[in-house]
Amino acid sequence: MTYEALQFFGQVYHHKFIVMKYINVIIRDLIIRAESHDDSKFSEEEFLLFVEATKEFAGHPYGSPENEAIRVKYKDVFARHYAKNRHHPEHFKDGIDEMDLVDILELLVDWKAASMREKDGSIEKSLQLGAEKYKISPQLVKILRNTVRNYKM
Repeated sequence: MTYEALQFFGQVYHHKFIVMKYINVIIRDLIIRAESHDDSKFSEEEFLLFVEATKEFAGHPYGSPENEAIRVKYKDVFARHYAKNRHHPEHFKDGIDEMDLVDILELLVDWKAASMREKDGSIEKSLQLGAEKYKISPQLVKILRNTVRNYKM
């Protein structure tokens, strides 16, 4: 191997190491988020109110006028929940525009899980409603759809 080839090998290996380092930082954060997702719903401030709200949500699809009325009725518990959970656009003053990619990824899988609770729910419906509600750019919606497709969500 020539000296130039050895230098190139070192540069590529260093590059690979740096990429691995930062991907692992993100992976660690994703693991923490996966394990602590919605933990605030188990708190005294949220738990019983979410039990009540969940009963009322039954039979009222996400995005329906009835669903929105229930959200208004329980706006205080939702506000507390959003304040503690950065995977909700409401956590931020400027909504989705302040979120990072990890926040968006947690939001996407949260929408997927929530859509599975509904009789006629789907991640596509959640994406459509979420895109309207949060004014998500068409480009980001396309990226989210690609993620849903590629990970068979």
